[in-house]
Amino acid sequence: MKDSQTLMIAGDQTAPTINSQPEPLGMNPKETAIVVVDMQNGYSTKGGYVDLRGFDVSGTRAVIQNISDTVDLAHQLGMPVVFLQNGWDPELKEAGGEGSPNWYKSNALKLMREKPELKGQLLAKGGWDYALVDELTPGPDDILLPKTRYSGFWNTQLNSILRARGIKNIVFCGIATNVCVETSIRDAFHNEFFAVLLEDACHQLGDDMIRAASIYNIKTFFGWVATCADFAEYASLTQKETTA
Repeated sequence: MKDSQTLMIAGDQTAPTINSQPEPLGMNPKETAIVVVDMQNGYSTKGGYVDLRGFDVSGTRAVIQNISDTVDLAHQLGMPVVFLQNGWDPELKEAGGEGSPNWYKSNALKLMREKPELKGQLLAKGGWDYALVDELTPGPDDILLPKTRYSGFWNTQLNSILRARGIKNIVFCGIATNVCVETSIRDAFHNEFFAVLLEDACHQLGDDMIRAASIYNIKTFFGWVATCADFAEYASLTQKETTA
């Protein structure tokens, strides 16, 4: 049997650990990927759909910098980086139409119905709202993966992309903590991945109570929660062990 000290570490107990909650998680860097969720103008920039809908985007600048720093560290460690990009064709055929709950619950779709002059602009492929923010342009080895619903796993190749690379652990960051990020982490759990949320590399839609609820849900039921500083410490530990 494992002793009590060993039981306090989740995941790969032979690998470097990230100082996560509710317990440290061992992650082999060769089996770990970063997934950046929906860091698009529409979700993070003044004049984007989230801002037009009345949500506060003032905190996204710090999040963008934290994600950029995390992606740089991941590149140094040789980790795959996947950028998810949410939206639909300009004609909204991929949005599902009136037979889909997405048609009624997506705030972007609702706003376009309320303001017909915006139709085909919000989160529409090829447009500014859909584009990733300039600071987070994927590198030549990064993977850009479109999605049409909240989860990065639903009707996409994310699962097969990660499995083909031997990935067991996913470090998540992006927008929105309580919507696409949390939904993707729930599906990561159901697909048998160890998921870590970097809480200060995410931004929620709603007040801080919403953020706190998502963090509680994730660390209690679906995964682990850490900070960008924790990931930087993990990266430093990993580099030291690699060069030792």
